[in-house]
Amino acid sequence: MKRYISILCALLFLLKIDSVKAQDTFSICAVDPVTGEVGSAGASCVNNCTILTDVHPGYGVVHTQASWLAANQNYARTLMDLKLSPQAIIDSLVLHDAQGNPTVRQYGIVDLTGSGRSAAYTGVNCLNYKNHITGPTYSIQGNILLGQAILDSMHSRFLNTPGSLSIKLMAAMQGAKVVGADTRCASWNTSSKSAFIKVAKPGDTTGVLFLDLQVLNAPFGRDPIDSMQVLFNNWLTSVNNISGEIPQSYVLYQNFPNPFNPVTVIRYSIPSEVRGQTSEVKLKVYDVLGNLVSTLVNENQKAGTYEVSWDAAGFPSGIYYYKIDSGNFTETKRMALIK
Repeated sequence: MKRYISILCALLFLLKIDSVKAQDTFSICAVDPVTGEVGSAGASCVNNCTILTDVHPGYGVVHTQASWLAANQNYARTLMDLKLSPQAIIDSLVLHDAQGNPTVRQYGIVDLTGSGRSAAYTGVNCLNYKNHITGPTYSIQGNILLGQAILDSMHSRFLNTPGSLSIKLMAAMQGAKVVGADTRCASWNTSSKSAFIKVAKPGDTTGVLFLDLQVLNAPFGRDPIDSMQVLFNNWLTSVNNISGEIPQSYVLYQNFPNPFNPVTVIRYSIPSEVRGQTSEVKLKVYDVLGNLVSTLVNENQKAGTYEVSWDAAGFPSGIYYYKIDSGNFTETKRMALIK
């Protein structure tokens, strides 16, 4: 009998550990009634947090997190396929929890009906800190958080960042990039271990989305939101027209050193017929959205090759552009900054 009791205790302990591992922390689901896009983003101190989201192109998004269960996720998916309202889906999830314990679950749901509908639920027994914020087109939720400030920062970034739904979702994730945002990752010196962002256009299928990026099992000390931002910047430049002086046609320039941090020497050349027109060569650096971030002047010229130092210590990893201006000659190239 003692042997069976020991085995039972061990199994209960393992189930408890698995439940903790299944906790998912901060996420946002949102829709854009104007474009018909629906989107989702989140992160957690587990190796793969993408299980929490279901994106339904042309309709909405369901997030099931905190003591995540596949049965609850599948049930929520079925209810959204039936076009129930976000609040009705949550009410049914709470009433029909697969283990009869909805108090340890957390849900966020949005759809495109009207000007957008949203609803959220945070069980009283989710691990602290826990809460959610909803608006007409979005739901932001989290548990095992550093505090309310994480959700508030995501909320502010989402509402105040101009641009498409994908840009706003990425900004919201940056709002949560705080060491220990998921408190389990404080010792990891990051906000989380895995992150994702997904956006679907009305004509997408569940298997092929307009935007589908994920960073899984990030190494020690490397925040997956930083890595996802690099991926996002590369994706953004491949699908969006860049405003201002940056053309859509460009080449990737392999700078030296690469990766570089914090100061890089940008090396470039101009045609021989242009060199005699002016002794000054200006080089303007733009971020991925076409905003001018630095203006540099050449420092050294060696057989038609120019060098100029750019102190990138204050700039995040990602894609940047530099535009060369010398007399009537201009050229724009793309470079990657990876810290």
